[in-house]
This record gives sequence, structure tokens and C-alpha cells, in this order.
Amino acid sequence: MGETRLPWKRRLKTIPPVRLIVFSFFVVILIGAVLLTLPAASRSGRPTGFVDALFTATSATCVTGLVAFDTWTHWNVFGQIVSLFLIQIGGLGVVTFTTGFTLLVRRRLGLRDIQLAMENTGGETIHIIHLVKVILFFTASTELLGALILMLRFVPQFGLQGVWISVFTGISAFCNAGFDILGFVMNNGSLVPYAGDPLVCLTVAALIVVGGLGFIVISDIYYSRIRTRMQKDKPVHLNFHSTIVLIMTAVLIAGGTILFFACEYDNTLRGMNFGTKLNASLFQSVSARTAGFATVDIGREHDFTKIITVILMFIGASPAGTGGGIKTTTFVVLAVTVLSTMKGNDQSTIFKRRIDYTTVYRAVSIFFGALFLVLLTTGVILSADPHVSGIDALFEATSAFGTVGLTANVTQTLGSVSKLMIVCTMFAGRVGPVSLGLALSIRGKNHRCAVLPEGRVVVG
Repeated sequence: MGETRLPWKRRLKTIPPVRLIVFSFFVVILIGAVLLTLPAASRSGRPTGFVDALFTATSATCVTGLVAFDTWTHWNVFGQIVSLFLIQIGGLGVVTFTTGFTLLVRRRLGLRDIQLAMENTGGETIHIIHLVKVILFFTASTELLGALILMLRFVPQFGLQGVWISVFTGISAFCNAGFDILGFVMNNGSLVPYAGDPLVCLTVAALIVVGGLGFIVISDIYYSRIRTRMQKDKPVHLNFHSTIVLIMTAVLIAGGTILFFACEYDNTLRGMNFGTKLNASLFQSVSARTAGFATVDIGREHDFTKIITVILMFIGASPAGTGGGIKTTTFVVLAVTVLSTMKGNDQSTIFKRRIDYTTVYRAVSIFFGALFLVLLTTGVILSADPHVSGIDALFEATSAFGTVGLTANVTQTLGSVSKLMIVCTMFAGRVGPVSLGLALSIRGKNHRCAVLPEGRVVVG
């Protein structure tokens, strides 16, 4: 029996890590879709169409939050558990999840396991085992803490059902998924009924931010600041990557809050007191980057506000986190490259550090790949569903790519063609356009890159 399995094992080991990761996401989505088609998953007891089940499974696994129908209204407890399991796997990453299980059972990782974990988390070989352990422990403890805080609000309101709502919301928020099971309070209302509740909004916003920072940053903060203080050692400076991520996150949250507050003051925020308006604006600024929870009616927003939200969704979260988008660091690299070029510098520099050319090329590839995918999805939606306006189609496409989940109330009106296109966009947004391209195009070890003559092109 061992000999018959050997060729399969050898073949598995020859698959590039990036291709295996993309394939693992695909398999998880298919399994989730099949489970969600079962009559036992729906509240009505009838089977769910495969396209809608696939849409939901992809949205959950890719931690997006776009839904074909209200989660509480359509899915029963079993369907909600399946969705939550997909959210947890998608948020952590399939490889991180399985790597953690391997560490728990075998207490050690093989070389292949380390290669996969490095590709999935963006870590370095020397720190990858510690990074995976930090990811798993931090995820479990943060989600538990968030759920306990949310219970202070939901348990008094809904009794024992409030425990399940708190757990579901806590995991969904940390994984930046945007799924909620509050449809019995307000159908498709997300967190609109809690726009003036700081306990709910600030807790969910904090979970979103922490999950979106990226596990590399979380690990760096722990080892350089928290652990050193616990051991009474001198705090160590954060690494360059963490510094960029934290500064960019703070700038985007503050800028988004101010712009949303100013643009929607007399529109979706009308009728709220100043504190509630500020609370809702802060929440929407945080949620717009990756999460998909809403405290206002997105469909009623001004077009300019939607454009601001599209930009925030396109940028997204940070690398190795639970969110999507082109990532904050990609945006920073592109911005400093443009500024450096305008100043006549041949190198991209920030904080007296030089950005490697390979990083710049990768950032440019990610940006244009993402832009092409968003525009293509927008075009498909406009062609297949003419009732959707241009700005709403762009909003929906960017939300899918950024794995955000916000919608201008058009998701549930889309036909099968648009839904399948959005499924592809959510998948590409979660695994990354460059990773997806590599998974589809990478060749075997026998491939050799030829040295080509230089071609000079005049630009500008």
C-alpha cells in the first residue's frame, strides 16, 4: 500500500507552494458549497441553488461578506456553523490552520510544511514556527475576548442566543468577513441598529483593525514590545515593515473618518447626535477597508462617498492579515515610487530606507492586476445587469476584490452571470492576483529563463 501511495506523495511534493495554497482554497470553497446546498443547511428545509451556495461559500472562505441573501433569514444553525467554519479557515489561511494542527499533533514541521507556511504567512524560515504559534494563540484569545465583550450587550438582549451571536460576530469581525446573524433585528441591516452603541461598534472595529494589521506585525509587536516588558528587558524597535503598516493604518482610519463624517453629515448620518455620527463615521472608515459591516445604509450614500469607500476598499488591509485589497504596504511602495520619480531619484526611498526594485515590480504588478480585475468585473456586472448604475457596479466589484463585503444594496438583485464573476473576483482578491497568476502559469524545474537582449522604450 505504501508503494502505491508513493507516486502521489512525490507528485504532491513537486507542486509549487503557491499553487498548492491556491488549490487548497478552491477545495475548501467547493466542500463548503456542497454542504450549503443541502436541505439541512437552510431554514426552509429546501436545497439551495448551487450558484448561491457557491457564492456564499466563496464569500465566507475569502472573508468577504457579500451575501446572496440574509445569513440569519436563509441559513439555519447548521448553515451558519458551516459559514463560520469557512470564515475561520479563510481568515487564518488554510495552510496556517493545517500547519497549526500539524504542530499540535507532531510537535514539529517538515521542510515542505515550512515552505507552505512561509508562502501563506509571509514569514521567514527562522521565525516561521514561532509565527504560526503566535497566529493561532493570538487569534483564539482575541476572538474569545471580543465575543465576551459583545456578550455584555447581546446576552441581556437575546438571552442564550446572544452567546452564539457574540461568538459569530467576534470571529467574523476578527477575520474581516462582515457576516452577521442579526437579520431578525433588521433584515440585511448589518449593524445599523447599533450605530449609536459604542460597545458594539468599537469592539467590532477593534477586532477588524487587529485582524487586518497582519500576523507579521502582531508577532513583531509581541516579541519587540510585549514580551520584552514581561521579561523586564529593554523594548526593541519595531521592524521597518511594522512601522509602515501601523502609520498607514492610522492615516487611512483617520482620513476615512473625517471624509465620511463631512460627506454624510446631512445624509446617512442625519438625525444622529454628534457622538453617534462620529462613532458611525469611525466604524465605516475601519469597515470600508476590509470588513463589510455597516452602520448606515450604503445604498443611500452620496456618489462621492462611494468613491472614497472604493479607494479604501481597493487599498484594503495589510499583508499576512485577514483582509484583502492590494494591501497598505503596496500602496505605500507605489506612492513613494511615484514621488521619488517626480523628484528625479532613481530609487524609491522612505524613512531613509531604499525599497528593493523587486518589491517595486511586485507592487506595480499587484496594482495593475487588481485594477484590470476590478474594471473587468464592473463591465460584466453592467452588461449582465443593466439596472445597476456604474458607480454601484464599480462599488460591488471593488468590494469583491478587496474581500470587503459592503454593497450598495445590489448583491441580491444580481443574476447568475454577475454572481459567478464576483465569485472569481473574490477568490482572486483573497489569494492575491500575483499568487493566482503564478499558480496558473508557473512551470516545472526544467524551465530555464533565457538571458534576453535589453529593449529600450521611451515613456512619459
